[in-house]
Amino acid sequence: MKYIGQFTIIITISLMGEILNKLIPLPIPASIYGMIILFTLLSTKLLKLSAVKETGKFLIYIMPIMFVPPTVGLMDSWGIMQEFLIAIITISLLSTIIVLAVSGRITQFIIGLKEKGGDNNAAS
Repeated sequence: MKYIGQFTIIITISLMGEILNKLIPLPIPASIYGMIILFTLLSTKLLKLSAVKETGKFLIYIMPIMFVPPTVGLMDSWGIMQEFLIAIITISLLSTIIVLAVSGRITQFIIGLKEKGGDNNAAS
């Protein structure tokens, strides 16, 4: 019963993201709105991590299975994609490198902020 309650919370937050996606005219996916809502609720402690932890772990555990249908769809479209293979590989490599670089910089920035915050607390 605990898992059903946790899953209901996650689905409700996802629904809120879908509603925001329809109301706000920005090209942001509904899942991102949902993640922002979930992050905000967890950060402000309005929602305790224990309220969604086990179901979240389960969803992450089964995530690889969710990639099977799109992969089969790509294999089915191989004939169409063949002529764009070089472009697809180039875009995939470049976007991966950019995401890695930006993620690394943001992580370094956040770690730097935490270290500066820790120094101020130690001096007090």
